Amino acid sequence: MTIPDAFFVPAGVGKDGFERVTATENTVSLWAPTMQHGAPPSALLVRALERVDAREDTRISRVAVDILGPIPVADIEIRAWTERPGGNVELVVAELWAESSSGTVRAVARGSAWRMRTTPTEDVEHVGDPVMKPVGDGVDYTFGGTWSSGYLDAVEFKILTGLGADGPGEIWARPKPVLVQGESMTPLERLFSIADIANGIGAKLPIDEWTFLNTDLTVHVFRVPQGDWVGVSAETSTGPDGIAMCAGTLSDELGPVGRIAQTVLVRRRN
Repeated sequence: MTIPDAFFVPAGVGKDGFERVTATENTVSLWAPTMQHGAPPSALLVRALERVDAREDTRISRVAVDILGPIPVADIEIRAWTERPGGNVELVVAELWAESSSGTVRAVARGSAWRMRTTPTEDVEHVGDPVMKPVGDGVDYTFGGTWSSGYLDAVEFKILTGLGADGPGEIWARPKPVLVQGESMTPLERLFSIADIANGIGAKLPIDEWTFLNTDLTVHVFRVPQGDWVGVSAETSTGPDGIAMCAGTLSDELGPVGRIAQTVLVRRRN
């Protein structure tokens, strides 16, 4: 069967009037063939957050995504609303709902975003993070072995540092599929279709011996990204009790655009 050139395909409207999409094999996680990688559903949440009660004079400045359990490679229902309206600052929320193995329909991921009214500040621009080496310095990279998954196969990578090397792991990436079939991706949808790889790029543990699943991601975006490539520079700090934190910088080819942080559950493989 041919896999659509998209992470999700439209599936109409559910009985409650909410939009539905179907996840394709391009979303499959490396942790299990039945669950999605965190990046495509994060981008799907951002799509909803950008669209709900949209205003041309605002943009999203921070997104917090909570993964409420394994997100199945199945039909997904999208719900979104404005939690706190405002002239300069507003809070918007989106959820993804899916049917569990027991047949219960529940929220599997939730995203909230601060959306702020924009105003010109070009004369005081400042960037506090280092600039990554350019895409042209990266080496074409294909994940294989234990790292194989539908999602990683659906992304083009140019690696700057070896996985597990000292210091932050650094890579450039761009998605091959679109987010939703028949649509062009917005800059933030593209950013979030990649951002969740940070805990893998920043990992210091061998994946054949350890699992390191993130339960969330928080991204602050101070500049709207441009172009196709997303740069990720990230490193994971692991505590003594099975809990870790990944932190990093997200970039486009012009420089840094924001920062990401993730909580990571670390477990030794049996």
